[in-house]
Parts: sequence; C-alpha cells; structure tokens
Amino acid sequence: MTDRKIIANTLDPEEMRVAILEKGRLVDIFVERMWERQKTGEIYKARVDSVLPGIHAAFVNLGDGRNAFLYLNDAKGLDLKPNLEVVVQVVKAARKNKGARVTSRISLPGRYLVLVPDGQETGVSKRISNEDERKRLRSIAKKLREEGEGFGVIIRTAAEGVEEEALFHDLHVLLDLWNEISHEAEVQTAPCLIYRDIGLVGRVLRDELTGDVGEIVIDSEEEFHKVNEYLKRIMNGKELDVNLYEGNSPIFDFYGIERELETALDRKVWLRSGAYLIIDHTEALTVIDVNTGKYVGDTDLRHTVLDTNLEAADEIARQLRLRAIGGIVVIDFIDMEYEEDRQKLLHRLDEVFQNDRYRARIFGVSQLGLVEITRKRARPDVRSVMTRGCPFCGGYGWVLKEDTVAMHVKRFLRKVALSNKSEAMLLEAHPAIAQYIAETYLPLWEEELQRRIFIVAASEFAWEKFRLDVQGPIDIVERRVEQMEQWEAQIRVYRTTSS
Repeated sequence: MTDRKIIANTLDPEEMRVAILEKGRLVDIFVERMWERQKTGEIYKARVDSVLPGIHAAFVNLGDGRNAFLYLNDAKGLDLKPNLEVVVQVVKAARKNKGARVTSRISLPGRYLVLVPDGQETGVSKRISNEDERKRLRSIAKKLREEGEGFGVIIRTAAEGVEEEALFHDLHVLLDLWNEISHEAEVQTAPCLIYRDIGLVGRVLRDELTGDVGEIVIDSEEEFHKVNEYLKRIMNGKELDVNLYEGNSPIFDFYGIERELETALDRKVWLRSGAYLIIDHTEALTVIDVNTGKYVGDTDLRHTVLDTNLEAADEIARQLRLRAIGGIVVIDFIDMEYEEDRQKLLHRLDEVFQNDRYRARIFGVSQLGLVEITRKRARPDVRSVMTRGCPFCGGYGWVLKEDTVAMHVKRFLRKVALSNKSEAMLLEAHPAIAQYIAETYLPLWEEELQRRIFIVAASEFAWEKFRLDVQGPIDIVERRVEQMEQWEAQIRVYRTTSS
C-alpha cells in the first residue's frame, strides 16, 4: 500500500483546496480562490494595441479589459504593429496596477514533457543528475521531436525512470491539445481567450501524480467526474483509485487536514521530542530558530543537540513545502561543537530536500553557525494566500503596550485641557485600554488636569485608537454619558466614584 494520498476539497467554488498527505500527515496544500484563479498559462488570441520602441515592448489587448505587456524578445519572428492579431500565453499574471506579461512562445506542460510548438530545441531537466538517465532521455527527446512535427520538447523531472511508451503517450496528449488550441485561434475573433489551464485539481494531479499515490479522494461529484475524464486522457490505460467522498463531516475534518492546516500559520512549531521551531518572515528572507524547548535528551548534551537538530531538519523541510516558502531561508540551529556533527546535519538536509519539487540549495554552515538555503519560489506562500496585514498592528506583529497608549492619551488630554476651560471630557478607547487607564490612572489624571474624565470602552476601536467624544460643562458631558448608556445596554463607561 502506497503512503501518499491526494485529498481535494472542491465543494465550495469560492475556494478550492487540494492537500497531499504522506503517511497520514499533511505535507503540501494548494489553495485557489474564485477571484484569484490562476491566469498563468492561459492562451489568448490578442490584438496589438500599441508598440513602444523605446522599451522594446508592446501593449496587447487580451479582451479582459486590461492590456498585457509583450516584450519584443518574447515575440521573435513577429512584425508587431497596431491591430495585428497574435496568439499569446500569460507567463506572469496581472498584479495590482501592473498588467499581465505575455509571450508568443507557447509552451504546454504535460506530466512528463513540455511541448513548445514554436521551438526547435530538445532538453532534459537539470534536476535529473544521473548521466546515464540523461543520455537515455535525450535520445528519447530526439524521437519525440521527430514524432511531434518538429516542435520543441523539454523533458520534465517527473520523467526520470519513466518508460518510453509513457513519454510518447504524453506527447500525443499535448499534440491533440495544441491542435484544439490552433483550431480555436483560427475560428475565433480577437481579442478573446482560447485556452484556459486545467484548473487547480488538474494541475496538482499533473504535477504531483507519481507511482506512490495510493488514493485520490474528492468531495464534489462534478469535480470527481472531471478528474476521471482527465485521468483517462493522461494515464494511458492505467487505473487509479479515485473515490468520491460522501461522509457527513467535511472532508478536511475527516482526514485531520483542517487541524494541521491551522498549524501552517503558527509562528511556533512543536517537534515530537518537545523541541520547537520559531518561523519568522521578512521582506527579504525567512528566518527559522531551533530551540530544545522541553527536550532534555536521554544521554549527554552533545547527542541531545544533534538529535534536536536532525529532527528539526526533517520538520523544516516539511514546513517549507507545506507553507510554500521560497527565496532565502536562514536557519539558526543549536550550536554544535564537533565538525562531525555539523556534517551529519548537512547530510540530513541534503536527504530531506532531495525529493523537493522546487529546487533547494544548501550552502553549508556559516562562521556564525547559520545554515543558508535557497528554495525556488514557485507559487504564493500559504501565509500570503490565507492572511492579511493586521488592521490593529499595521502588519508589524506587535502593538504598543497599555502604558505606552495610556501616555499618548494623557498627553492628548493635557493638550485639550490647556486649550479651554471645560469642566469634563468624555473619551472613547479600546476596551482593554479604557479599563487599564481607569484602574491605574484615572483619579490621578483628574486631580492633575483638574477635569472630570469619563472613558467609554469602544469595542469597535483598534488597540491604539482613541477619540474625544465631547467636552464642556459637567452636566452636558454627564447627559451624553446617560444617552450612551440608554442607547447601548452593554456599553461600559469608566468614571471615578465622585461622579
């Protein structure tokens, strides 16, 4: 029985999710929201809107209300001019105020190959390192190119060890697809979409479906039938265990994925031994700190540290994959005195990243005892997909202490008191801040400022926000407080006992 499962939660069109489990544990999650559907890979029959010789580019109309950017280097062989119709593919989706980037050099990825209809070259993925296997695949690639009408063919990493028959089957699937796209390009009127990628579930199956996948489970009947049709086309007669989930509880709850997914957003990750990781993100890199935590080991300190670091290496590889973290990663492992132990750690890192689809490079242990890793950034990380900057802290990850906010409030009230001769002031603040001021400072402030001060606990206020609601004669402020308490039964107004 193979130990990998692919679980697809596609009941809600607003958000589709696909999880990969290995030995029952979540190792990868793919999320796509309805308004964020991946446009990369889509093919359009476009119309050139304008040519910009100064930057060697053109704007092309895709028909979706927003011009895309086509570099002249990505349109070799085309004499670009306004109103020219051209078939292009999105290579970089539009972001914020930037339009999509497109190319006229179409590429169609399959399970084992990438077909380049406008290309002449053959190639083998650099991640296939065995030279004998590379020679075998290069030889097959030449045959594929001859069979494929002279189109360019690139062998993907997944083709390593795969029989020639399966590679030819993949080629024919891609040729059929290209013929369909070519037909649409002939009959449709520009600008328009002529090919949309196969969707989240299809992409995951195409890229992740290997011989060790034991089961595919889907909770939507419509997607279940789509997947079966897609697999019939690409699997060349091989049967896969594809099941429709019909349980009473949500599919991600049943497989324990929802609970594990929540931990993918946690800053602290506990290891089974009692040690833990701290994962922090900056604009430039991701930093991971390894700590022994509750783990004290069974022998001496040297082995405790080594065991903790080796366990951490395993979990770090899993977390980078699960969280889709790319770019630069710096890891502060627990200091090891012996070079032999450092080499064992680097060897373990090489092992755990060996099967990572997104190429990771390990740069050894620096003079400061840090391990640096770079990992290809292939898709948005889970944190950016599922979270946003905190509206209370502004994305810093921290807020001002109660004392700090209280001092801001006091300085504001002093400024108000100096500007007029009002008898009382009514202030609104976050409930925790209002309570802190009332319990710590309120009588002192009233005596110092020679003003009656009322503080409303405003539940809708951000942590650091406060506002002067009213000031003036004591009877007017008290009347305002009474009105508030009448309108909102649950409102809390803090005041000194002398009121």
